[in-house]
Amino acid sequence: AIEGKLVWQGVAGWADIAAKKPISPQTQFRIGSTSKALTSTLLARMVQQGSIELDTPLQQYKLSERNPNWRNITPRQLASHMAGIPHYDENTDWRGLYKTIALTTRYQDVGAALAVFDDSKVLFLPGEQFSYSSLGTVLLSAVMQEAGKIPYAQLVQTQVFSPLGMTDTAIEPEIGATAQDTARLARFYWRKDESKPVVRAWRDVDLSHRLAAGGFISTSTDLVKLGLGFLNDDFVAPTIRQQFWTPQQLNNGEVNEQQYAIGWRVRDYDFAAPLGELFTANHGGVSKGAQSWLMVIPEFNMVVAVNINTTTEHFWDFGKVSTEFVRAFLLARQQQTLTLQPSD
Repeated sequence: AIEGKLVWQGVAGWADIAAKKPISPQTQFRIGSTSKALTSTLLARMVQQGSIELDTPLQQYKLSERNPNWRNITPRQLASHMAGIPHYDENTDWRGLYKTIALTTRYQDVGAALAVFDDSKVLFLPGEQFSYSSLGTVLLSAVMQEAGKIPYAQLVQTQVFSPLGMTDTAIEPEIGATAQDTARLARFYWRKDESKPVVRAWRDVDLSHRLAAGGFISTSTDLVKLGLGFLNDDFVAPTIRQQFWTPQQLNNGEVNEQQYAIGWRVRDYDFAAPLGELFTANHGGVSKGAQSWLMVIPEFNMVVAVNINTTTEHFWDFGKVSTEFVRAFLLARQQQTLTLQPSD
């Protein structure tokens, strides 16, 4: 999308190889950690509405009783991966670690999903270091649920999906769901050797324990709507947007090592001449047999999203197609502007 309008959508390949079912614009993909941008958007809306504060310690919430080491953590630190919560493979809650490997348990509520890691040790004191943690985003979603006084899934639906018309974004159906419930969901594939056309389907998995951090399904078009929403001053106020797109500082005043903002990654990307460097806010995701990428370029009110139902050895082998889209459409836009000038 450019200047708030969808200008192009395209598809290629198979949603289901065995069934010879092609991808369509309505095909739903696992979006992995791009889910964090959804959660960040909900958090921004809740901060804007005054229902949650970024720097209020979790000791103000009952869920902090689950682990005393959580008491001094803040929502800001959870959203920027500076809280010390472990990532999946750092989890010392052994029963929970097994659950995240087996991927067969259905969690109907984000509060229940805390059982996956609420007995785990923390990695460091809040704000002392940076360590990327999807489980930290799960904890954040439980905090948002308690602050909002309604289930997280309902909050994100009413505050984000419905206002933005994101009708194709949802929680992935549970294992064994009916064909009707999974009719638009892609099959997901594993490739051991990218030079060979041989693939195999991923086994059925349940990702509900990581919903806010990596469990949603969506379409590229819906993700573009999300990016446009975050750019809309009536949806997210400019002061809130600037705060959420500012790299966060550790306790010592230094910006965290990945320059991670509040639920978004931000960076200046060089799109080469004549476009040069442009500020981008983005988030990528890798899931079981899927990859996702969402990039927002505020200068042109532009959003690009791409999804695939397999994985590549190097993520950017997939994600770089987004930069090709940016160059193609912005250069065409510049050419159109130059062409129109003499007749203005």
